[in-house]
Amino acid sequence: MSEIVVSGYYGFANAGDEAMLAAMIEVLTDLDPNVKITVISGNPEDTRKRHGVAAVYRLNYPEIVRALAKSDLLISGGGSLLQDVTSDRSLYYYLSIMMLAKKLGKPVMLYAQGIGPVCGSLARGAMSYIGNMVDLITVRDEGSRDELKRLKVTKPNVYVTADPVLAIHQVDKQIGRAILRKYGVGGASPLVGIAVREWKDWGHYKNVLAQTADKIVEEFGAKIVYLPMQFPEDVEVAQKIAGRAKYPSVLLNDEYTTSELLSLVGNLDMLISIRLHALIFAGVMHVPAIGISYDPKIDRFLESIGDKHVGTLKSVTVDGLLNKVRQIWPQINADNRPQDDRINSLRDKAFRNAELAIELIAASKARR
Repeated sequence: MSEIVVSGYYGFANAGDEAMLAAMIEVLTDLDPNVKITVISGNPEDTRKRHGVAAVYRLNYPEIVRALAKSDLLISGGGSLLQDVTSDRSLYYYLSIMMLAKKLGKPVMLYAQGIGPVCGSLARGAMSYIGNMVDLITVRDEGSRDELKRLKVTKPNVYVTADPVLAIHQVDKQIGRAILRKYGVGGASPLVGIAVREWKDWGHYKNVLAQTADKIVEEFGAKIVYLPMQFPEDVEVAQKIAGRAKYPSVLLNDEYTTSELLSLVGNLDMLISIRLHALIFAGVMHVPAIGISYDPKIDRFLESIGDKHVGTLKSVTVDGLLNKVRQIWPQINADNRPQDDRINSLRDKAFRNAELAIELIAASKARR
């Protein structure tokens, strides 16, 4: 039986990161039903309950050492762990776990990571030093591979794959339908979801979303539903936006599992999102989506499916966003959309992450 330790931003009620973990567990166990997975988590109890795997607290280094000592592989990822824009402390934390595994003689894999930006000179040096110790790297986009080259990470094999969540199985829409009914949402009206996040307390994009939501209600007779990908933070910013609109909307103000969120997205006719994994959920569930960019990872994902963002948090406009809605509105009843073939290709690439992990374990065991 193989044992894998997974390090990432888990146990913090972020739906995108929890979806990545769920997808990783799903595909790894598809390939090896006997694999044992231990997750380094901010909330081990929640991780055990939510995902059915072993978990240790992310700052309990003696427990982490014990888990790594028994393991056959450390997976670092997925997500945007290795960057110093939102926090430089987290970059050093994840690098320290990788260094610890290497000191214990364990293979390390960066799993479908979105790399960078890494701006500080000390951070860049640490990335180059520890990154070149890693045994295998998969990244979720070409931009991340370019960032590794810029950081002079050259020794490990690097594969461009796709975000782990793209490999997750579709779910039954009935789950989301039942949740929406509790909020009084049903009937024949088109549903347009909006997934938002707070960013530096900026007001411009909030005003644009509120005004665009009103125009969507007027022009298409749609109902607006706000989806919280990070609870409760996203609920708070959605309340700010909804409070600036003329027409009432539905704000889902609970914490949902990955399956519930996927099902909710599957019930939408269209999604407007600042959150990367809400856009990916839309891709998995074949729902037309519009992305607003706050980070290169949004741009990179949209480029990978042949699309581009409608604007950044600073530059997005009501006219630009509304024109994009009008442009893709005919897709809401289409059986096939332009991005579907690309999404299917990315699903195969996302599954490749797990195949490479299992292959790395086999190669490591063969050398013992």
